[in-house]
Amino acid sequence: MIDIKSLREDFPILQRKVNGQPLIYLDNAATSQTPKQVVDTIVDYYYNYNANIHRGVHTLSQEATDKYEQARRTIQEHFNAAHPYEIIFTSGTTHGINMIASGFESLLQPGDELIVSAMEHHSNIVPWQMLCERTGAILKVIPMSEEGELSMEAYDTLLNEKTRLVFCNHISNALGTINPIKTIIDKAHAVGAAVLIDGAQACPHIKADVQALDVDFYVVSAHKMCGPTGVGVLYGKEEWLEKLPPYQGGGEMIAEVSFEKTTYAGLPHKFEAGTPDICGGIAFGAAVDYINRIGMENIAAYEHELLEYATDKLLEIDGLRIYGTAGKKTSVISFNIEGIHPYDIGAILDKLGVAVRTGHHCAQPVMEFYKIPGTVRASFAFYNTKEEIDTFVAALIRAKNMLL
Repeated sequence: MIDIKSLREDFPILQRKVNGQPLIYLDNAATSQTPKQVVDTIVDYYYNYNANIHRGVHTLSQEATDKYEQARRTIQEHFNAAHPYEIIFTSGTTHGINMIASGFESLLQPGDELIVSAMEHHSNIVPWQMLCERTGAILKVIPMSEEGELSMEAYDTLLNEKTRLVFCNHISNALGTINPIKTIIDKAHAVGAAVLIDGAQACPHIKADVQALDVDFYVVSAHKMCGPTGVGVLYGKEEWLEKLPPYQGGGEMIAEVSFEKTTYAGLPHKFEAGTPDICGGIAFGAAVDYINRIGMENIAAYEHELLEYATDKLLEIDGLRIYGTAGKKTSVISFNIEGIHPYDIGAILDKLGVAVRTGHHCAQPVMEFYKIPGTVRASFAFYNTKEEIDTFVAALIRAKNMLL
């Protein structure tokens, strides 16, 4: 069980007012809030041991290095990676995807095929389109249904001996759909293809076991799971990380440098050129510790309760349609009210203290599938309450009455 009242005290921002109204923060799919415990970790770093890592013999450098590498081990254990050096610190999910797209450029030939799902975030579409333009590879798309579920039958027909890489989100940011990634991974491996899973939306809700999934690459962002912005991780199987070339050149990623030749450092440093976001990495570790103290199973159960409660309440509103009604989904509800632009609803809700996301959610192909300009998206976290949902629904009804 989650003690919501106690947990909410960890998030001072939840006590503020917006436009004179108590803040109801329902934009967690974009960015979760950050608890005091993580903020305290950030302050502690800059107050007490701010120094560059891996390069100094002095005490501060050693302390910073130890904390940074402990965070890597914390994240490794959370995702059950086989080795800490399979965890590469990045600036976020987008960075991790681009690293792999860049690395695969040297492995692809014209006519090779890549497969993407129809419900991807732009970050898991555009890098692969750019890769296809550079290599002559062909991008194919797994279609989805009106319910927001991928067609596994169509996926079977797309897979063949030319398939080199499959990429798919674990959970759709626009629809909340939980995709059958284990099936996707196993089928891809059966034809010799590698798989990258975008775990940005899943990491706050699901504790992915990368070894059990047998996934080749898994990418996440800290700011989705109570951590700071600007930091994330790329998990990669050792065999793949050894095979791929470095993404950037510079300090830290080298073994020996001369004007004649440079040799690269071992993992993970091969992919971590330059001074990283040291504080961010350490704070990411603190965020993972924080959510694990609550318990991922507890979080998932409570958020599912919120999802069902909010869904029932919203469907009582005449003219409201929810997009994404998959049998398995997480605490995201995208919807529109007939005759009202989603931006107008979002603007009025903000005046009433309710923070939601409006627009295409960096998933324009999904919006084109439904032939809509965008949606209103309410996304819930473990620190939200049913009382907040009641207030949100009342505000939404008020907005509807004002706009129709």
